[in-house]
Amino acid sequence: MKQISIKSYKAEGFIGKYQRLIKDVVIPYQYEVLSDNLPDTEKSHVIDNFINAGKALRGEDVGDGFYGMVFQDSDAAKWLEAVAYSLAIFPDKKLEETADRLIDIIAEAQDEDGYLNTYYTIKDTDKRWTNILEGHELYCSGHMIEAAVAYYEATGKDKLLSVMEKNAEHIYNVFIRDGHKGYPGHPEIELALLRLYDVTGNEKHLELAKHFIDIRGVDPHYYEKERQSRSWTVWNGDGRNHEYQQSAAPVRQQKDAVGHSVRAVYLYTAMADLAAKTADEGLKKTCENLFDSITKRRMYITGGIGSSVHGEAFTVDYDLPNDTVYAETCASIGLMFFMERMLGNEVQGIYADVMEKAFYNTVLAGMSLSGKRFFYVNPLEVIPGISGNAVTHRHALPQRPKWYTCACCPPNVARLISSFGKYAYTEKDDRAYCNMFAAGGVDFRNGVKLLCETEYPYGFTVKYKVIKGGKIAVHIPCWSEEYTLKVNGKKAAGEEKDGYAYLTVNDGDEILLSLDSKVKTVYPSSRIPALSGYAAIMRGPLVYCFEGVDNGGDVLSLRLCGDAEKTAVQEGCLGGTEIIWVQGKRVHTEEDLYSFKKAEEEKCTLKAVPYYLWGNRGENQMRVWLPEA
Repeated sequence: MKQISIKSYKAEGFIGKYQRLIKDVVIPYQYEVLSDNLPDTEKSHVIDNFINAGKALRGEDVGDGFYGMVFQDSDAAKWLEAVAYSLAIFPDKKLEETADRLIDIIAEAQDEDGYLNTYYTIKDTDKRWTNILEGHELYCSGHMIEAAVAYYEATGKDKLLSVMEKNAEHIYNVFIRDGHKGYPGHPEIELALLRLYDVTGNEKHLELAKHFIDIRGVDPHYYEKERQSRSWTVWNGDGRNHEYQQSAAPVRQQKDAVGHSVRAVYLYTAMADLAAKTADEGLKKTCENLFDSITKRRMYITGGIGSSVHGEAFTVDYDLPNDTVYAETCASIGLMFFMERMLGNEVQGIYADVMEKAFYNTVLAGMSLSGKRFFYVNPLEVIPGISGNAVTHRHALPQRPKWYTCACCPPNVARLISSFGKYAYTEKDDRAYCNMFAAGGVDFRNGVKLLCETEYPYGFTVKYKVIKGGKIAVHIPCWSEEYTLKVNGKKAAGEEKDGYAYLTVNDGDEILLSLDSKVKTVYPSSRIPALSGYAAIMRGPLVYCFEGVDNGGDVLSLRLCGDAEKTAVQEGCLGGTEIIWVQGKRVHTEEDLYSFKKAEEEKCTLKAVPYYLWGNRGENQMRVWLPEA
């Protein structure tokens, strides 16, 4: 299955509002951060790093040199990629000129042999390619390749694409021609090379991506040997944590999702894409096993993954704590990447279901309503005074910061939201697929043209007006136990399988999908220790949570009556979102730390808001899961 052209989706409604927020607020705000122009905000220095790298190559004084993480270049790349997708939807000459100037600066930072990385160009030229474990040279190149492809597709301008093709040729020479035995410490370039191959048709890009995937884990001790061969480190990594590095075994032998969660899903994305491109059934089966590992035993209700702060990692089956969870925003974005590529192997509604779950909950929660604050970590329970303070909870902040020293998530959210159409709509052979619902018009390469009208995710009817007919398939979400699908007012005639309804439609037809609008109580598996006796609520794709600001300041005393009536109401808070009222109880305990007296209970009405909106009204308590009364 191929992604549609990024120029072919024009968003309206809920998604359109978010994409306009990215264009009008997030992209300009993030550029100011990258330019170090905002007071009281974590310094970035990203653009100055590229300027100084260009000076270093010309033998000029580099002034303040390099500042930031070793992977700081990737922030600029993801910003440019977000700009590309935004320009495809909302042409903006001034923004395009700003991006072009940054691309000029990046081009000047490229060495004659194609090498491009500001950290090593400014600080340690002689150390290039000697620390693949920690150096992130390949990671940064991967993100810049993605930016180059997106910018070329959006604008037709190939300057950055030419820069990155030269960079990819340099990397090919190092690792294929010259036989460097390393493989990426942080997977990312693999998936980027496959995107570059799609655009250029250059077989070297496919060969290099396949090489990096095939060689990973063949020698699980490679990084240890590399560490022993040099006298310096970035973070004192010794290469012995094979699971964290995704190097414990060759990729086709991996069965469980382990290690750093972002690295994992970036790698799995490339594996799934390569399996589709090369008809590699063994690699496809591995991806299916890893999908099962994540979604059946290691994923949160919100689509968050990576349950531990230690290594930002997956741990073991059913270890899903709510208050110390990591669930990095980038990990859920990477999970969406993985799901989209899995759809490319086989059209299964379960992949679209997980993609939707991750987007509407964890990904959107990663950014405030203002577009100027961001979560790196996405807990399912927050208690001010403990969260962000206790040594075990310092990572789980009760409020979104403006920026981070390690700022991978903010520009990642921007590029994902701006590129929503690539995930909502795909095509395979002569059929157009509607994987997620969003108001607006979409033109497929195979000629199908649709106009979608919906208030989703708060409205549960999805209407498609067929501008140009053909073969289509509409995803039926797994959460919708009841639904109707009609074409021109009559029950749709067509096959329904694997979570999709297959139709053939004509110009002027109207498709109406009506989904289940009921509020539902969700019960966890008894295998999850942290959730014994708890329940949560959902409506459509949205997970809801309880904040103290709506519930007397205290959510710890609340109990949920799972079988009670639940009412969804449109309310003016949080931009006019739909809140849910549900019957519950509040317990009143003694002041003593422990007591022999049973807590008294009183009935009360609980108020829940969508999880993605939590933390937008000041610091307060929050819980997704409540004990069931």
